Amino acid sequence: MNQLSTIAPSRAALPLLDSEVLRTFVTIAESGSFTRAAQQLFRTPSALSMQIKRLEEILGQTLFVREARHVRLTAEGEVLLGYGRRLLKLNAEAVTQFLAPTIEGRVGLGITDDVVGRILPTVLAQFARSHPAVQVDVEVGRSKDLLARLDEGELDLALVMAGGPGQAARGEIVHSEPLVWAGREDGVAVQRTPLPVTLAQQGCAWRRITLDALDQAGIAYRIAYSCDHCAGQEAAMLADLAVTAFPKSLIRPPLKRLHNESLPPLGDYQVALVKRAGSGDASEVLAERVVEAFREV
Repeated sequence: MNQLSTIAPSRAALPLLDSEVLRTFVTIAESGSFTRAAQQLFRTPSALSMQIKRLEEILGQTLFVREARHVRLTAEGEVLLGYGRRLLKLNAEAVTQFLAPTIEGRVGLGITDDVVGRILPTVLAQFARSHPAVQVDVEVGRSKDLLARLDEGELDLALVMAGGPGQAARGEIVHSEPLVWAGREDGVAVQRTPLPVTLAQQGCAWRRITLDALDQAGIAYRIAYSCDHCAGQEAAMLADLAVTAFPKSLIRPPLKRLHNESLPPLGDYQVALVKRAGSGDASEVLAERVVEAFREV
């Protein structure tokens, strides 16, 4: 009895984090400035400063390092940023569930296979919880083909590689990351001459970036394997038959990033979200979920 009475009050004493204060914290963290955050939130910098001071007192941690013209997160602030984003997202889902008008219909989403595993499970799960009456049809394919289907009205949204050969700039850039050379750990493919590479077929931005870099560096190469799916390119690398340019975040053991000095730098690649005009409310909401998911990658 005594033991229960000592445990219960301590649990009840845990403070609740105010969603408006969390919104202030996240806005400051993302903008890097109390002044810019105040402009976005239509508050004064001093009001935001008081909110953050109170939040730091509640948690017993310093959340920001204040510098001359901007602020940056402490290690504890970085941890809270992840929680804050998730709590605000959950709050928005709960409110939407009860207050937003019911959205029905179908959304056609085109996506390249390099993006599927990164965001799709999270996006579909969240969207299904908040809009269960909407049917989402997902098509995985090449950027060029997805854009064609979008233009034909068969898709409402398309996540594609930006800057493909002959492709005009379209949509909103939602993700950018380095392309790096990848191959099998302890593999010998990178030592062969001409260099064996595995690439997607014509029309892929990665292919253009890779071949342009090799040509400019004067490195002899041969296209040993060609496949439009990441799994096919991974198979060639796992067998130590070729190397390729891969997004840094997709490299998993027994593959590794290659730091061979003879390999030329590749630069970044970008993912763009392209919307079909007049595609409806459901596709707009799904597009918002996609953008949010990439922010957390």
